[in-house]
Amino acid sequence: MSIASRQIETLFNYLRTRENEIFFKQVAEDVKWTLMETHPLAGDYHSKHNFISSTFELLNRILKDGVVLKVSNIIVQNETAVVKRHSLSTALTEMPFNKTYCWVIHFKNGFIVEVMAYVDSALVQKVIDDDEIESIA
Repeated sequence: MSIASRQIETLFNYLRTRENEIFFKQVAEDVKWTLMETHPLAGDYHSKHNFISSTFELLNRILKDGVVLKVSNIIVQNETAVVKRHSLSTALTEMPFNKTYCWVIHFKNGFIVEVMAYVDSALVQKVIDDDEIESIA
């Protein structure tokens, strides 16, 4: 069974409109989510709860409007999709959080079961470091 590009775009638009809970309803509880590169959020997550609490919840605390992502391109083959997105977020320190994300996603029965995510490591590190400095001041 394959997933349609339109379905994926609709699903990912929930991350643009800050309706993250609707997006995450389509993520398997035991999802395998890998954030590549070298930054404080990088690593392997083996549950939806672990991923959300270690990434989205942290970023939502240091970004003015939380994590806001706009889809710019989708490539689909069977139950695998590559989704390129751009962040529309700004840090509490006023620093733009303009990053490009690329997620390679595997679906099973319409649910996201595995994600390999590539992000701008340096920018993630900078916004987290700046937030820590700001909270000390």
